Amino acid sequence: MNRYPLWKYVVIATALLIGLLYTLPNFYGEVPAVQVSPVRTTEKVDTALMQRVQVALGQAGIQSRGVAMDGRSVKVRFADTDTQLKAKDVLQQALGPGYTVALNLLSASPEWLTAIGALPMYLGLDLRGGVHFLLQVDMPKALEKAAERYHGDIRTLLREKRIRYTGLTRDKDVVILRFREAALRDEARKLIADTYPDLELRERSSGEEFLLLASLNKPAQLKTQESALQQNLLTLRNRVNELGVAEPVIQQQGVDRVVVQLPGVQDTAKAKEILGRTATLEVRMVDEEAMQDPARVQAAVAGGQVPFGDELYFERNGQPILVKKAVVLTGDYITDAQPGFDQNNQPAVHINLDGRGARIFKNVTRENVGRRMAILLIEKGKTEVVTAPVIREEIGGGRVQITGMDSTEESRDVALLLRAGALAAPMEIVEERTVGPSLGADNIAKGFNSTLYGFAAIALFMVVYYQFFGFIAVLALATNMFLLIALLSMLQATLTLPGIAGIALTLGMAIDANVIIAERIREEIRNGMSPQAAIAAGYDRAWDTILDANITTLIAGFALFWLGSGPVRGFAVTLCLGILTSMFSAVMVSRAAVNLTYGRAKRLTKVSI
Repeated sequence: MNRYPLWKYVVIATALLIGLLYTLPNFYGEVPAVQVSPVRTTEKVDTALMQRVQVALGQAGIQSRGVAMDGRSVKVRFADTDTQLKAKDVLQQALGPGYTVALNLLSASPEWLTAIGALPMYLGLDLRGGVHFLLQVDMPKALEKAAERYHGDIRTLLREKRIRYTGLTRDKDVVILRFREAALRDEARKLIADTYPDLELRERSSGEEFLLLASLNKPAQLKTQESALQQNLLTLRNRVNELGVAEPVIQQQGVDRVVVQLPGVQDTAKAKEILGRTATLEVRMVDEEAMQDPARVQAAVAGGQVPFGDELYFERNGQPILVKKAVVLTGDYITDAQPGFDQNNQPAVHINLDGRGARIFKNVTRENVGRRMAILLIEKGKTEVVTAPVIREEIGGGRVQITGMDSTEESRDVALLLRAGALAAPMEIVEERTVGPSLGADNIAKGFNSTLYGFAAIALFMVVYYQFFGFIAVLALATNMFLLIALLSMLQATLTLPGIAGIALTLGMAIDANVIIAERIREEIRNGMSPQAAIAAGYDRAWDTILDANITTLIAGFALFWLGSGPVRGFAVTLCLGILTSMFSAVMVSRAAVNLTYGRAKRLTKVSI
């Protein structure tokens, strides 16, 4: 009557073992560490960099607790924060400005736990400490960048249709066209309106000139601003990965603001530096006339006498190159960028341009056959000439190939940068808040103590009131706690103060199921049932009540998760998972313990309840 088949015991034992293994990493805590990553994503992270880090620390007499490569960075563990800070200064000086050296916190779990994927829960900003930024997107700049694109598109369009104009300028987010005749203006207006329906066109006269003013209409402005915000969100998510933040919070707030929370990041200045990075592509023409005069090139390199309208850069082989300031094409026209190989089986990046970009590129290559075109990658204020090939023929179709990559890894990184490496609009930090590790530790201690005291009070009550069945209930409650923490760890969830509140609430609610079962058993014994029959009837008849009560709470939890955000969602996740684990532990685990205790007795006359 009160015996489980073997497979049920195996399931319960397996669940308990898995719960224990995945709960353990949360008790080891974290150790201070330093993370070294290249400023330029095209730089390699290999054993040579790891050896440079070890040599620099050895020469400074700094002991580490382990050096390891992790993806795009080298991470070094230390015994305390004082050693961590010294190591950061030493490494930054030894490696130079080409590398980002950031403070971090890493899990202290043994390697054998990490090898099986047992990782600790992430801790939120209020528990771990870290930095909070509120960034304001400069929407007027986003509109100006859009107007700048239309400025070039309109020029190309009018040249293709041979419509004469006397001037084409831009004033912030308004493109101004000047004509000598009203008929030409009307013709241009009709053509632009048909080609670019997002533009709002206005006519104006200035002396003998006829002006046509083009700017984005309201729907297009809203669409541009939303697109800029979403691109900035994507870019920020890519960038904070360099800081090694386990679970960053990057979300939109309002129509033009972004909240960035970086738990565990202690170096606010380095976080600002990473968030402010830029990475984009520019296509410009090489100044062939100046490059054919060695004296002018030498004067530009040695004396800084760069020809008017040009800029001096250096190719990867160290050769100087004079590039015109006028930008032919920018990364804004890129719809996709993927790594691949060229016709010589060398690493390359294949780029797809949108319709306007494809048309611009086709016209430029047609008009400049035999000339060199420089492809520049701009990252963190530094410009690098990736390649400067000669244009052999007109290139249409909107598919461009960038060659000159040193490795497949570089082509992959450049493709990533081009897909989501540039901010669509500048961002300014309008609010900055730092939560110290000591405050986070204090919050953890308070949350842990409140949960512990609540558990102890419940355990005392249950043991006193229900005797041995109360002890079984406490065992099931402890199992519920382990399983809940294990689930949160397996999901790599972020634990915050509201999450701890959810765990404490789950403990209080989970014991209800055991109370219902115990009272049912008591009632059946009072009604004259034998102890074995009362135990079986108590568990069977209590199940419907337990299920109904938990389903209604689950509905509330799902509503909180669906409609809530931030901390409310964290609370809802903890609550819903806690309900599932409590049903398993209160029914399956406690029943297994009772069956093992009383189920084998042939003549059971009394139970401790």
